[in-house]
Amino acid sequence: MPHKFIIEANEYIIKNIQSFYNSEYSGGGGRRQANGTIENTVCTLKNDVTPFTKTVLDDTVQQLRGILKKDLPEVLQFMKLKSLTVCVVPRAKVNYNQNQLLFKSTVHTVASQLFGFNDGTDFIIRHTDTRTTHRDRAGYGGNGDLPYRGITKNTCTISNYVKGKNILLIDDLYTKSINIDEDAIQALIEIGANRVFFYAIGRTVRK
Repeated sequence: MPHKFIIEANEYIIKNIQSFYNSEYSGGGGRRQANGTIENTVCTLKNDVTPFTKTVLDDTVQQLRGILKKDLPEVLQFMKLKSLTVCVVPRAKVNYNQNQLLFKSTVHTVASQLFGFNDGTDFIIRHTDTRTTHRDRAGYGGNGDLPYRGITKNTCTISNYVKGKNILLIDDLYTKSINIDEDAIQALIEIGANRVFFYAIGRTVRK
């Protein structure tokens, strides 16, 4: 069973959200280099510093598939729902190559295969660049704004198909205080999703 936690209401989101994650993410450089760690999986699939080889990317995609195929049915069972529509928090920029979108494409593949899940991975599409938060401290965040309340609705097109649906919003990494995930959840609520839950493969821990 994936770990459970609550995303708490704040200035970005009007209510508490039942959330889940696979593993704690410490962000240490050594763990990012170690095959099989969540840190390695997240950083490899972002693939936005030094490009990884096809073999490395393929192996990491298989690791992610294994995590999702185990965790997502357990989320559905815990919530006692018949089905969930899976959406993905879009990356910060509009234009990435396909080897930088492997997280989303893997979620799409798994959601399409699992019983009880509907694929909504194209329901939130970025149309305006935002700052890349995980690279901004080093000065490589690029153009666009840092998170602010309403940034998801202002920089993304969100499908009306979310209306009335029970949504599982997925991101690779949850970090409290960044508020990208909170804002995306709030946007889904405002557009008319019935219920929204959240899942990340990694949750940042502060040590």
